[in-house]
Amino acid sequence: MFLIEWIKKAFFKKETISNSVDNSIYEKEKEEVEEIHSVWDYLSFLDNSQASHLSAVLSFEEWISMDEILRRIRDVFHMDYKNIRSLYPYIKTLVDVGIVETSNVGGKKKWRKKDILIKLQGKKEETKIDAIIVTKSKE
Repeated sequence: MFLIEWIKKAFFKKETISNSVDNSIYEKEKEEVEEIHSVWDYLSFLDNSQASHLSAVLSFEEWISMDEILRRIRDVFHMDYKNIRSLYPYIKTLVDVGIVETSNVGGKKKWRKKDILIKLQGKKEETKIDAIIVTKSKE
């Protein structure tokens, strides 16, 4: 829900009524600020949940199989799951949302994080920022 609300706020701006001072010739030029961030910087998962475990062990560069994901969770968080298949719905949801990529080569599925960049544009003096999503493909 957080991601959907954030996207709605970013793309659907409310129009504001401008003051006569805004149109004045004495107004100083406001400097444009441009920042690039990753979507992963803004995502937050519940602590010690399966989704947070997956986001911690998946990387951007390498394709990781389920066996490797389970091994990394065991090494990093010192825990095992009773039902190994319980991770699949979380991975599928992350793939369906578009923030994780999947590869099915040789009959074995592998996953990695998708690098989605956000370009933030706004005025230096204002707090209002417009967001543009830019996808970086690593093919």
